[in-house]
Amino acid sequence: MTSLIEIKDLTKVYKKKPALLNVSFTAEKGRIIGLLGPNGSGKTTLLKAMNGLLETEGTLLIDGNRPGVETKGIISFLPERSYLDESMKVKKMLAFFNDFYADFDLDKAKSLLKDMNIDEEAKIKQLSKGNKEKVQLILVLSRKAKLYLLDEPIGGVDPAARDYILDLILKMYDPGSTVIISTHLITDVERVFDDVIFLKEGEIVLKGDADTIREDHGKSIDELFREVFQCSLSC
Repeated sequence: MTSLIEIKDLTKVYKKKPALLNVSFTAEKGRIIGLLGPNGSGKTTLLKAMNGLLETEGTLLIDGNRPGVETKGIISFLPERSYLDESMKVKKMLAFFNDFYADFDLDKAKSLLKDMNIDEEAKIKQLSKGNKEKVQLILVLSRKAKLYLLDEPIGGVDPAARDYILDLILKMYDPGSTVIISTHLITDVERVFDDVIFLKEGEIVLKGDADTIREDHGKSIDELFREVFQCSLSC
């Protein structure tokens, strides 16, 4: 198997406090990876670094290249905060993505909007918070990228839509692509993970094949997550 991501001793420091500290791992093509940790653990920082939005120390290669022009064309990034222009109609956002990204599948995006009962004629500002997040996710997943970086993709959607979104991620799964999902909603999403990475205070404390970890520890990923991070039931 060929590594799509190669990271070694990746470090990012903010005001003398490390957000990432000597993070090292590789990710193969055709895997869905859970990037797990509480708020402030470094998940978003790591995703931003892979997307070329942050300067870091250490080695970070995406498909053999440092983050830059070459990698922008193969990464589809869903940030935790919305980047949608709320004054635009949904169909205008689709047109914008279709013009900007050569790998954008407009027909697929339209089909997904229909499945989720979102009107293309609606203005973004008229949508509920959950539907805004669905639109943003649809835009990201409708690209034919090699690497999908999803930061809390189901955090704001209703439980009924979560299974649909997870099934959608599985449906678009491609042996040549890799998906990284940052989340704290482990129970809802662990069924889709091939691998998991636990981040704690900017450092990796556990990583590996999800099934192997379950077998070795005799616990679900969610149970292990709560144990490692000493989460309450509301975590």
